[in-house]
Amino acid sequence: MYSVFMSTPDRLIEATQELLWERGYVGTSPKAIQQRADAGQGSMYHHFSGKPELALAAIRRTSAEMRETAGRTFDSPGSAYERVSRYLLRERDVLRGCPVGRLTMDPDVIVSDELRSPVDETIGWLRGRLAAIVQEGLDRGEFAHTLVPDDIAATIVATVQGGYVLARAAGSTDAFDAAVRGLLTLLAPATDAG
Repeated sequence: MYSVFMSTPDRLIEATQELLWERGYVGTSPKAIQQRADAGQGSMYHHFSGKPELALAAIRRTSAEMRETAGRTFDSPGSAYERVSRYLLRERDVLRGCPVGRLTMDPDVIVSDELRSPVDETIGWLRGRLAAIVQEGLDRGEFAHTLVPDDIAATIVATVQGGYVLARAAGSTDAFDAAVRGLLTLLAPATDAG
């Protein structure tokens, strides 16, 4: 499953990332991690003090990967609307949900300040980047002057995360796609309205 060149700690972290996304914290047992990573119990506890430390490393990596992927879209050329649109329309595994957003539904992650922190930081980062892009669009006259960047950023994040929930509940990406289309229609640049 993993490259022979991947170190044991990396295999353990990647296996934990996958399992957290699939099963959540409670459903991710040390044994399941070891089996997925093809690593023994001794190897796991040699590199990590236990499941909480390994889960934290996995959550941090998942968060960093999400920021990197979104950042490439946000930093790409184009108008504010085009960058927001590319972010909303980018390819996603919609029926699996968001690997970071799903952690907010995990009670064991939410009650732990340490495990929740990278999730909260990533969502805050996402909202901040989106608000800055919306502000750029306002400054350039792309959007209606009544838009509030922080509110629109929260709406974009809520649309994506809520879209995942709707799609998973229906077993179809249609609801996610409809939410994205609806938001893009509402955000359409002022010059296109009319």
